[in-house]
Amino acid sequence: MRPWRITIVCISLNGANEVIEKRIVTVGLLDHSPVHPREVYADVIADRAAAVILAHNHPSGDVQPSDADLRTHGQLTEAGKILGLRVVDHVIVARKGYFSFQEAGLMR
Repeated sequence: MRPWRITIVCISLNGANEVIEKRIVTVGLLDHSPVHPREVYADVIADRAAAVILAHNHPSGDVQPSDADLRTHGQLTEAGKILGLRVVDHVIVARKGYFSFQEAGLMR
């Protein structure tokens, strides 16, 4: 079995928060995955989406966001605002659970 790698997923939503499309944006290494707003939002813009849900996994099993996760979340949220895209949530998943930025009150 292959070891888990960090995978970043983007779910495009229409104005009624219905799923338009879900895509893997990038697959990284065991402990990080490069991500840039350009890659995250390219297909979302092409979908003519109104909003987006961001998600990525933590192979370590710890669902708490790292400092890098918090920085990336802030960068992606700000870029989404500039593009007129609402980030509905950012979810971190692991084998033993998940962490929702929305549920934790960390949405900007």
